[in-house]
Amino acid sequence: MKILTFSTLFPNAEKPGHGIFVETRLRHLVASKRVESRVVAPIPWFPSTNPRYGQYARFAKAPRQEVRHGIDVRHPRYPVLPKVGMSVAPLLLAQAVKPAIGRMIDEGFDFDLIDAHYFYPDGVAAAMLARTFNKPLVITARGSDITLFPQYALPRRQILWAAKRADAIITVCNALRDEVVGMGIEADRVVSLRNGVDLELFRPIERTPNDMFTLLAVGHLVPVKAQDLIIGALPLLPGVRLVLAGDGPDRAKLEALASQLGVTDRVTFLGAVPQAQLRGHYGSADALVLSSSREGWANVLLEAMACGTPVVASRVYGTPEVVAAPEAGVLMAERSYQGVADAVNVLRANYPDRAATRRYAERFSWDDTTEGQLRLFGEVLARRAGTPALARIEA
Repeated sequence: MKILTFSTLFPNAEKPGHGIFVETRLRHLVASKRVESRVVAPIPWFPSTNPRYGQYARFAKAPRQEVRHGIDVRHPRYPVLPKVGMSVAPLLLAQAVKPAIGRMIDEGFDFDLIDAHYFYPDGVAAAMLARTFNKPLVITARGSDITLFPQYALPRRQILWAAKRADAIITVCNALRDEVVGMGIEADRVVSLRNGVDLELFRPIERTPNDMFTLLAVGHLVPVKAQDLIIGALPLLPGVRLVLAGDGPDRAKLEALASQLGVTDRVTFLGAVPQAQLRGHYGSADALVLSSSREGWANVLLEAMACGTPVVASRVYGTPEVVAAPEAGVLMAERSYQGVADAVNVLRANYPDRAATRRYAERFSWDDTTEGQLRLFGEVLARRAGTPALARIEA
């Protein structure tokens, strides 16, 4: 089976952590030896690589083509228009990558199916491309593409248009599946396939007790991740320190908040940390805290648990499906300074055995997800070809 994976959420040599969850799922699928994939991961066009332009310069420096973990990845550029960009983004995206896909087919990779990730604008653009190239389409919903964008009238109409034209839809948790079905999409066309965790990369380390109970937060420093709630909880948590792994536009605001609350000496900003180095930080922490206002399926939760570290998390969307046992951690009663502090105190009072936390994470390998994708892709191709699904999978 040959698939074309399509998403703007995919790592590149310049931004190796961008959309790494899409790459990780694909790597495990390709490792099954039953699927061959190439990736088209468009990048916004920008004319200059001068460092003063920040992330835009990094877009410009990204390679046009690369091989990642043995998978051919192409990064065509697409235009991003300020102000009006949301309305026309899917069309601009589809038009920009159409030549790259055409060349790929001319080179001999005539794929069987488009595997698209993130509904807007990616999934909508993928629906246009599927029609152009007459290919079946599976779209994966991952979080804010379903919990946020449908609040806007035009994106909602485009998302529904793409969803109705997709041959199947994957969601990364049951809560997102309920949202998609609630938008009017037939339930039998939507399947929940949760993310897994790399149990080899993320595993316990030898650790020494911390002088202070150590909380770890991993993620971009952006409003939706709400790291301010964790910093705000520190005055209510004497003897507790916080380590932040990640960077982003909220960093200055978070540093100012720590100073205002008098907890600067208990907050450490690590900046962006490569995924391969996160194991040591997970393993050294006493708890991971995730205070987001929106999450589909937060990979950092399972990564921490696989290292033996329990979690404290907000009760949003798919998170209760991840934190579903005492050995996994504690869900906050509310998203507030007090809510974070209370949940941390509950965890400390009933701190789980770290080996039990690791065993809990071992239930979430990628094997079930890979088998689910193979089964679904086979069924989609079988319906198109009018042949038994099993025959298509084995082919």
